Amino acid sequence: MIRMETYESFSFDSYAFYAEEGLIELKYSLDDSIRFIETIKLPESAKPLVPGPNLNRLLFLLHLIGGISYYKAYIPKKIEVRSGSLTSDEAAFWTQVYENGLGEFFFKNKIDHRGVVKFPIETKKETDQRSVSTGDASPKDNKQPVTSKLLVPFGGGKDSIVTAELLKAAGHDVTLLRIGHHPLITAFAKKAGFPLLTIERRLDPILFSLNAEGALNGHVPITAYLSILSVIIADLYGYSTAVWSNERSASEGNTKLLDLEVNHQWSKGIAFEKSLQEMLQGKTDVVYFSLLRPWSELRIVQEFCKHPQYFGSFTSCNENWKLFKAKKNEGGLPREARPQPSAVWCRKCPKCAFAFALFAAFLPRAALEKTFGGNLLDSPSLEPIFRELLGLQGFKPFECVGTPDEVSAAFLLARKRGDLQDTAMMKIFEAEVVPKIKNPEALIQRELAAVDDHAIPKEFQNVLPK
Repeated sequence: MIRMETYESFSFDSYAFYAEEGLIELKYSLDDSIRFIETIKLPESAKPLVPGPNLNRLLFLLHLIGGISYYKAYIPKKIEVRSGSLTSDEAAFWTQVYENGLGEFFFKNKIDHRGVVKFPIETKKETDQRSVSTGDASPKDNKQPVTSKLLVPFGGGKDSIVTAELLKAAGHDVTLLRIGHHPLITAFAKKAGFPLLTIERRLDPILFSLNAEGALNGHVPITAYLSILSVIIADLYGYSTAVWSNERSASEGNTKLLDLEVNHQWSKGIAFEKSLQEMLQGKTDVVYFSLLRPWSELRIVQEFCKHPQYFGSFTSCNENWKLFKAKKNEGGLPREARPQPSAVWCRKCPKCAFAFALFAAFLPRAALEKTFGGNLLDSPSLEPIFRELLGLQGFKPFECVGTPDEVSAAFLLARKRGDLQDTAMMKIFEAEVVPKIKNPEALIQRELAAVDDHAIPKEFQNVLPK
């Protein structure tokens, strides 16, 4: 039994890569008394390249972001980085990532975030805690040239499907990357014909025990972790580019906590994307960016609707991807607790409501109800959520959802089609939102238009249709 107590320091102890086992290991500790070991199993469907000179630097970044899941359990006052050293700019970057990435966590746990996170500046320390094992392979003989192949992180939702299809249409060689063996993603990749790489991540089960006994828990910037991991996989497996699918509305926050804008999607936003691009300079030849950044979620759905073959294969509902509590002393997901492919939409959560509203803009009622298994605009339990999504009350839910303006634009498009006028939420929209919109057509056009604030390399800027 682990006693509940406070801890003074959180340490980034060491990391290691074992080529023969295809394993990454990340180690952390609290006051040198509780130790965590996180492991990442690399894809078995393809043979990785022999590690090059970039790997140590990239693993250091992964080690730093991976620690956030364990650090948040007690928020110790002192952070110690034993696995490397940070310049003042790097320390500022990681302080920003932890502070902004834990914004929702601070908000829900009623924590004053100001001055809590302080990464140390230690430019003279030797980075002797790093370990990269390449087995018996010789980099000179086995290192393959970097190709023009693209790696697209894929979670089974509409955004990454659009990215993969747009890149494919532009003539690029696309491979999907996922974490975990979810059956929906397996089925989609098979249907779409894209190669698929699978990573297995195992959080230390001690963390689940601590949470069960009252340690702090909450949202972490998982996209920051996965972004760095995708660059590592690209570097190891010979991909030139890691292409993400984050949209522009991810950059808009949910609410405020003192002087901090709290954004559930902060690590999906443009500020993090640009900062990580700067951090990666000189550490890898892999290019990292989000292809869909100029578009709203509404525009992405409009593009997705050109691919009706996927209507029964995708989902944006988090009930399918939720990390279930592991049994005590066990890591990962218990097999019997893993979500089944039959539950594509729960029809109860903010993401289901948001997705339904966006698709209502472009799909006739019959196709809409077939895709979602019902009409969510007539669900009494979803009315408070729709009100938040439309900006009528509270703030937008702590989920990966878009802005009130694009939800309103979606309702306006559905209203023009006219086959949802009798639904409860459309009547509320007519009565409470429409009178506040000065120029409905201008709002629709603005939400469907692309913006120039993005970080897409020039050679990919023509991939998005005008």
